[in-house]
Amino acid sequence: MTWPTFVIVVLAFFAMEPVTAATHRWVMHGIGEFLHRSHHRRVVSRFEANDWYPVMFAAGVNIGFFAGFNWDGFGSLVPVGVGVTLYGAAYALVHDVYIHGRLDWFSGRRIAVFDRLGEAHRIHHLYNAAPYGMLLPVVPADLRQRAGRTDRNPLARA
Repeated sequence: MTWPTFVIVVLAFFAMEPVTAATHRWVMHGIGEFLHRSHHRRVVSRFEANDWYPVMFAAGVNIGFFAGFNWDGFGSLVPVGVGVTLYGAAYALVHDVYIHGRLDWFSGRRIAVFDRLGEAHRIHHLYNAAPYGMLLPVVPADLRQRAGRTDRNPLARA
């Protein structure tokens, strides 16, 4: 991998956090809430309507890969797709596997940095509000203080 290609991968990875936060805020909690709503309810099955989001995002990345590999002038979409895919994998590991426990990979094991992200996500689920980002969440001070006064955990499994 060349140095410029590596830089594109890294930039795409880090650019995904604000893109994810904006998508979560204005799509998932906006026009696409009919799918995302399932994520804010108690788990009733292994899959939820919200799972269509990563499927749609992956389809978009795959279209980018196709264009990058097959059409002249679109080659930079390949390292962008790699960065986006790496972000998606990190997001899935932290959010779905660690925080929501959708796979038992971490049962009984705690990881401090993931626990901090989990606390930010608990605040999001408590108030259906910020933070909308996942790997670098920005938690408003007033919500952090409100959440500090409750031990309610909407992420706890039933």
